[in-house]
Amino acid sequence: MANDNQLRVRLVTPERILFETSAEAVDLPSKSGYMEVLYGHAPLMAELGAGDVTLHGGPEGDKRYNVSWGFVEVLPDRVTILANDALKPEEIDVQRAQQQLDRGHKMWSEAGQSEEAYARALHVIDEAEAKLASAGQKR
Repeated sequence: MANDNQLRVRLVTPERILFETSAEAVDLPSKSGYMEVLYGHAPLMAELGAGDVTLHGGPEGDKRYNVSWGFVEVLPDRVTILANDALKPEEIDVQRAQQQLDRGHKMWSEAGQSEEAYARALHVIDEAEAKLASAGQKR
């Protein structure tokens, strides 16, 4: 069980609970960049970006998961990550992520004058690049 300086960390998607465990620290991708959460952190809600959630100092050692979009709730003793999608690095289909990246670049090149189309393309590209990075592939 968690000791006094451990966070309770939970990662949930619409399909499954990936884990509920303890950790000394959590690195996670917010929409505005990576942030680290330690025990005693001020409460906050943030929009989740695409990238890796890394748990440090948990009972099973450091663990890493790729997440895409959603929200994170931080309380002084607890972190709840609600992700649209989350995968262990070994679960990532590299070929599919590469196809997604190619599709995002095609969307970008066809966006014309539409800011919305550029934003959608960037969303697809960011998610694909994060998956490839998690799987150990070069971007």
